[in-house]
Amino acid sequence: MFATGVTIVTTLAPDGGPIGLTVNSFNSVSLEPPLVLWSLSHNAASLALFSEATHYVVNVLGVHQRELAVRFATRGPKRWDDVAWQPGHTGMPVLGGAIAVFECANRSRYPEGDHTILVGQVLHCGHSAHEAPLLYHGGMFYTEHPLGALPRGAAVKAVP
Repeated sequence: MFATGVTIVTTLAPDGGPIGLTVNSFNSVSLEPPLVLWSLSHNAASLALFSEATHYVVNVLGVHQRELAVRFATRGPKRWDDVAWQPGHTGMPVLGGAIAVFECANRSRYPEGDHTILVGQVLHCGHSAHEAPLLYHGGMFYTEHPLGALPRGAAVKAVP
């Protein structure tokens, strides 16, 4: 019951072909150095590839990319058919239309429970202004509905 953003994490296989999967376990870790994390099931066929990759890209999806999120969440050989992408600064696949991109060096991995937590150091990042994010909650996709910004310097406080 926790709303999250939706990403597709991408890298290249040893044969040079693109690989990727839908991930909603993405989070910021540190601003200095810039670090992000995501986690991958120990049952995932791509775990070894992502664990051994030197770099990967976290592509944050916009609401217009719902079908892409579903495609990359489903097993199958045709994930990349007709998908627009280009090599980023690190040579890894950057998806066309992503509303934010974090190109990362694969810094560390932590097996915990039934997942491995992957921590990446952000080498390059960018975003598209004024794009609605794709959100996931309770098994369904959503988009944002702005409620207004917090006043400058305000902090979110727990409600008693």
